[in-house]
Amino acid sequence: MATAAPITGTPGTPGTLVLADLLPRATTRLGGQVRELALVAGGAALTGLAAQLSVPVPGSPVPVTGQTFAALLVGTALGARRGTAALGLYLLAGTAGLPWFADGTSGWTMPSLGYVLGFVLAAGLTGALARRGADRSPLRTAGAMVLGNLAIYAVGVPYLAAALHVPLAKAADLGLYPYLVGDALKAVLAMGALPLAWKLLGRTR
Repeated sequence: MATAAPITGTPGTPGTLVLADLLPRATTRLGGQVRELALVAGGAALTGLAAQLSVPVPGSPVPVTGQTFAALLVGTALGARRGTAALGLYLLAGTAGLPWFADGTSGWTMPSLGYVLGFVLAAGLTGALARRGADRSPLRTAGAMVLGNLAIYAVGVPYLAAALHVPLAKAADLGLYPYLVGDALKAVLAMGALPLAWKLLGRTR
């Protein structure tokens, strides 16, 4: 039985394609620039929308939100360059006053801002991994999600400790351990959704 050929990179694009590369391409240079800007702005807007799905955690200033999952998906779907730009835009607009952080907040004084900084790093990391095919199989997708979450916590937890003036171990109690089960569930969801998207798209290209 014949199988679909792997979807590989285009001229000038290192490695394999990411999901966003499969969208229709513009026929002019200006159209291409508009397309890139739309992808970046759309990734930032998706993260801001997901941030409004927020559930407070008793005793912690860090709520459970959909923005972490959105940031990882944006990085994976857009690739490192666009993903970093999208989450950078999300960070800059939010700190400048646009109320699209968790619960409609904005600014740069909240103790959970370190997690938003971590989103930028995580989007770049998962985007680079996706460019190497890390979102094509369930196990590799899970690995990319785990590494992306680690990048977020690597920035968010120390920032939380500094903002609250507490030891790092206390910050981990407040901003790491209560979220691990949810992160595992999100990784399972991504393990199913991303490889399935590639299977479906591979049949149509």
